[in-house]
Amino acid sequence: MNAAPWIETASRAIAQATGQPFHPAHGTGVSGGSISETSVLTGKDGRRFFIKRSHGGHRPMFEAEAAGLHELARCRVLRTPGVVAIADGPEGCVLVLEHLELGGRCDERALGHGVAALHAITAESFGWKMDNFIGRTVQPNPWSQDWPDFYRHHRLAHQRELAQRRGASRSLLDAVARLEQEIRQFFTHHQPRPSLLHGDLWSGNWGFLAGGVPAVFDPAVYFGDREADIAMMELFGHPGADFFAAYGEGLPLDPGYPVRRELYNLYHILNHFNLFGGGYAAQAERMARGLRAELG
Repeated sequence: MNAAPWIETASRAIAQATGQPFHPAHGTGVSGGSISETSVLTGKDGRRFFIKRSHGGHRPMFEAEAAGLHELARCRVLRTPGVVAIADGPEGCVLVLEHLELGGRCDERALGHGVAALHAITAESFGWKMDNFIGRTVQPNPWSQDWPDFYRHHRLAHQRELAQRRGASRSLLDAVARLEQEIRQFFTHHQPRPSLLHGDLWSGNWGFLAGGVPAVFDPAVYFGDREADIAMMELFGHPGADFFAAYGEGLPLDPGYPVRRELYNLYHILNHFNLFGGGYAAQAERMARGLRAELG
């Protein structure tokens, strides 16, 4: 085949990583990603790999994603794609991953048990060994012993500062800044342990293999309050009642979760404003004001 440059780059990386020659047959685009271009690359021998590629200097993004997938692989209940290679080429950087055949039956209980097993992996501190990305946005992960302080500075304030540069209204910026000052009130009766989080667990980042085996991918990993992952699962989609029943068998949610869900999802709505603009600014301001109203 007359291969595109990215196919040649990925093929060379696969051959080097696996120690076997790889002769591409065809590459098929995959829809769904808003940050990177994605394709399935099939070899003449039938082997298939999932390829992510991005124009410009995005190697740090792919390196962080690869490290996150290695971290998530510590959870043996959830399936994650193996990392094959990262390579630079004339069309930018490519990340080569194991191809997972999604489309198996939806098993909400298996997903609930898997996410609970992930969150049962803990650390001594909040944060992670490196900064990574939530979409294209840098996500700071310095180690901290103080969860409210970590969330205030490295999640909400970070996004607020980015929103200011993007031209957000003074009313939005003030609403978030005031919320930051009151953040400890949300944790009076909730003291989370540093759990291993996927970090971006919306409905497009989980699926099922044959037999209903749950799989997760596209992470923004760090150690934080496990409720942040659960909240994100309810933001763009919903895992269903059986998921929550299974999750709660091992790790029941603390009282007050519905309010903290809004607090955690505010981070993602602010990030969506910073990435995409539009009506996310008004949504974020409503959320921030509503959270302050909860405090009385």
